[in-house]
Parts: sequence; C-alpha cells; structure tokens
Amino acid sequence: MPDANPEAVKFLQTRRSRPAKTLGQPVPDRASLVPLLTAAARTPDHGKLEPWRFIVLDRRAMERLSSVVDVRGAALDLPAEEIAKGRSQFDEGQLAVAVIEVQKPSDKIPAIEQTYSAGAVCLALLNAALASGWGANWLSGWPSHDRGFMREGLGLEDHERIAGIIHIGTEKATPPDRPRPDIESITTWPSD
Repeated sequence: MPDANPEAVKFLQTRRSRPAKTLGQPVPDRASLVPLLTAAARTPDHGKLEPWRFIVLDRRAMERLSSVVDVRGAALDLPAEEIAKGRSQFDEGQLAVAVIEVQKPSDKIPAIEQTYSAGAVCLALLNAALASGWGANWLSGWPSHDRGFMREGLGLEDHERIAGIIHIGTEKATPPDRPRPDIESITTWPSD
C-alpha cells in the first residue's frame, strides 16, 4: 500500500476557488508568494521545457491594465458592458499572477502538451494559494485572449499567451458552494 496523505486528499476533494471580487487585503508579500510559485512550477512538464513563466501583478499594475482594457475594448469596438466586465478583475483585484504560456520549439513535445502544462501550472498555483490559507481564483476573460492586450499590457511575444490570471488575497466573504459533478455520470469503468 502506498504512503497516503489523507489531509492532502481531503483538501483536494473539498477545495474551492474564491470569487476574485471577494478577495482583498492583505495579499501575500514576495516572501509568501515565492513558495506558491515554487509549488506551481512542480507541475508535470514533459521534456523539461518549462513552457510557462510568471508575471506578478500588484495593485499599480492592475490599474495600468484596466486602462489597457479600455483602449483595447475601444479598438475592438466592444460594447461598454463587455469592456467593463473585462476590466472588472483589474479594477477590483489587489494581487494576481499572470501565468504565461511560452511555446518552445520541440521535435518531441507537441505544442498542445505545452498548453496542458501551462494550464496545470494555473491549477497548481491556485491550489497552493488555497492550501496556504489565501483566497484565490483563476480568471481569464476576453482581454486574456486579445493579442493586443497581451502585447500592450504584458509585453508578450507572439509565441506567448496568457494561460490564466490567478488572483490571490484575503477572502472577505464566502458565497455558497456550487453543485459539483456527479462522478458516476462522467466516469466510464471497464466493466460497464
């Protein structure tokens, strides 16, 4: 029988993201954030390519990104409501980490596996923050998929994109839990 870590299993079975709008001060300082980033970087990474990197967004960066959302939304001729929704995570956020997917040339590791690894980094960072007692939420939204926002807001190159923006802070309110998947209805067993 393998060595079990029941506390870790219980955490993973009961973990839940916290809405970004419910996260406030205090937020992790650099010394508190480094262990979370270290845990996230332990993600499966076929070929040891490290097809991701981190950009820490403090309150000042969030304010600047809100302005970039306005500019990009206008350039895309988006409705005011959509622009407001796109900028809300930056208007309300106190601290976030942008997980950047960095596609690396490889004859052995397909691009899609690099994308999966970057997504796994997002979940690992989210779970590390939650396990450390912080509230956390993984967001994206239209700005995260807009090449102009990526370039103007975060200085990303063409081979990079936003995998997710992980907001981290102190939870100020706890909304009710949402329904969870019925495992039996989404699982196929060999004997079925």
